[in-house]
Formats: sequence, structure tokens, C-alpha cells
Amino acid sequence: MSLSVTLSHSVPQFSRIAFGTWRLLEDPATRDPKGLLERLHACVDSGITTIDTAEIYGTYRVEEALGAALALDPSLREKLQIVSKCGIYVPCEFHPDRKTAFYNATAERIVKSAEKSLRFLGTDHLDLLLVHRPDWLASIDETAEGLNRLLKAGKIRCAGVSNYSVSQFDALNSRMAQPLVTNQVEFSLLQMAPIYDGVFDHAQQHRYRPMAWSPLARALLMDATHEPSRRVHEACAALAAKYGGATIEQLAYAWILAHPAGAVAVIGTHKLERIRSAAAAAAIKLEREDWYALWTAAKGCSVP
Repeated sequence: MSLSVTLSHSVPQFSRIAFGTWRLLEDPATRDPKGLLERLHACVDSGITTIDTAEIYGTYRVEEALGAALALDPSLREKLQIVSKCGIYVPCEFHPDRKTAFYNATAERIVKSAEKSLRFLGTDHLDLLLVHRPDWLASIDETAEGLNRLLKAGKIRCAGVSNYSVSQFDALNSRMAQPLVTNQVEFSLLQMAPIYDGVFDHAQQHRYRPMAWSPLARALLMDATHEPSRRVHEACAALAAKYGGATIEQLAYAWILAHPAGAVAVIGTHKLERIRSAAAAAAIKLEREDWYALWTAAKGCSVP
């Protein structure tokens, strides 16, 4: 596709909290299509309309599970924004020939993976497709070609990246017929790199909304025996009453949402009560001093 052609587009309105599906098949309740559909309805009822998945999740099985749940209520699809990712390939039962995990963000692989995702999910388009990790052997022209072909065909509404540096984002974006709309990166009270490495500054400069995976630091934040987590627990306990009895999880999500980059927090829980609790965190508006109090607790020192 010639880059002189600018595709007309409207970026979907993603919810501030997204339902993550990485560990979906580890929970018996969400391995069952009816149980998963119940969670999806709970998400929508709570204002969580963005569903985050990936080709590789569940060793290439999660998208199919989501599709089975959505097939039970086809009307639900129009209420959701489905985000998927492609580009990571590992040895598995479907590909016993693979000996080593590798990345592949070539045009043909991106298109093939996206089309497989559409089949598994039972939908005619993805609201957002992300390149899951930078592929060091794929040129930016090659990667952009695949995304641009999918955009032109209407198979994806918009494109983005995950775990990209600022320079990698800019390089790929320079070849896109339609601007990239997000960079999904790890961000939490225990992993603050996007504040310091320029990713969140870049998002504000170019007015795109990043996404934050592992907002509870892969559950480490909930481990009170971990010293930084213990300090955060103490700080949250001191703030809870001020914010209507907010839990540690809710304050951790609110801390992410308060940053002016406007990140979408991708939660990992599949428990109904925790989904509803996470959704309520979007209404918490941390005061500046309290945001810095949580930063101080996590870091174990005052600001410079």
C-alpha cells in the first residue's frame, strides 16, 4: 500500500479498565463458555467494554474460548472493543516442529495470524491489533505492510504495538497509512519504567492512549512479605478511608489511571467480585499528594 493514501478512521473508545485474558484457561469458571460469558456480561455491566487477548494466550487457545462464549450471545460483540496481539510463536502441541520460541512480525505472518484470530473469535474485525513484541528480524516496512493490508481490508479498525520503545514506535509509525493508536507496556507501582523511559511522555506528545499490562505487578503487589509491597499496603491502609474504603487493588489501579498519559489498565482477574471492584476504581480520583505518597511507598524513598 502506498503511504500517500491516508485511511479514514475513527479510533474506538476504549474503557479505562480492560478485561485481560492471559490466564483465562487456568480458571475452571472461565474455561466453560457459559462461565466466561457471565464474566463478559459482568464486565459490560460494570463499564469494562475493552477485552484484551492475544494469539499466544493459553498456548493459542484463549481466542477460541472467547469465540465460543461470544457465540452464545452474538449481540454482545457490538458492545465490546476486542484487542488482540500477534507475533510470538513457541513450541506447542500444534507446532511440534518448533524447537525455539521466536518473534515473527513479517507481513504475511501478521495477516495470517489476524485472520486466524478472526476465525477463532467469530468476528469480522478486530477493534485493535497489536504487534506483541518487536521482531528484530522484520523491517519496519515489512511489519507496516501487514498492518496496512489489514486496515485497508477492514479486518482491523486500528493498529498498535506492545512492549515497543519510543524509537521503535516512531520507526514503525513512519510507515503506517493510519497512525498507531497505542503502546501496551508493563506499568504498575512496582514497575514504573514508562514514566522514566519516555513512553508515557511520547504518548502525551502524540495524543495516543497507552495500555498498562500487569497493573498489580504480576500479583507481587499483593504479597505483603515483599518489602516494597508491604510499604504500599501500609500507605493504602492510611488512604483507604479517604477514598470510601478503597482496597489496595483499587488504589493501585487508580494510581495508574491518574497519570496524565491516560493509560488503560489491563486487569488479570476473572473473579466476578474483583472485576466489579476493579471497574469501580475508575471513579477514584487520587489527589496529587496521595499519588506521590504511593510512589514514595513503592520506591522506599522521597522524591528527589
